[in-house]
Amino acid sequence: VQLQASGGGLVQPGGSLRLSCAASGGISRINVGGWYRQAPGKQRESVATIYSGGTTNYAASVKGRFTISRDNAKNTVYLQMNSVKPEDTAVYSCYVLPTGWASGVWGQGTQVTVSS
Repeated sequence: VQLQASGGGLVQPGGSLRLSCAASGGISRINVGGWYRQAPGKQRESVATIYSGGTTNYAASVKGRFTISRDNAKNTVYLQMNSVKPEDTAVYSCYVLPTGWASGVWGQGTQVTVSS
C-alpha cells in the first residue's frame, strides 16, 4: 500500500489549504483515516480522525477550523484547513488503517507553513 499526501505549502494567516492523502495498491477500503502533525521541537500530535461510519474527532486546537473528510470511491482522505494560524505550521502526515488490516500505514509528510 502506498499513501500519497499532497496539498501542503505556504499560506498566510487566515487562509486555507486542503491536504489530500490517496491510498493505492492492495486495499479495498479505508477503515480509519487520520492526519497528524509535528512542529519543530514538538511531539507529533493527532489533528483529526475519521472512522468508517463517518464519525470524526478533532484536536481542540483545530476544532471548528479544520474538517476531515473521505472519498471512499477514491480511497482518499482530505483535511480542509481554514482560518489557519502560525501555530498550525508543521509537517502533516496521513495515516490509514485499511479494512481488514491489523495495523495501519503512514504516508510521507507534507510541510504546511503559515506565515505572512
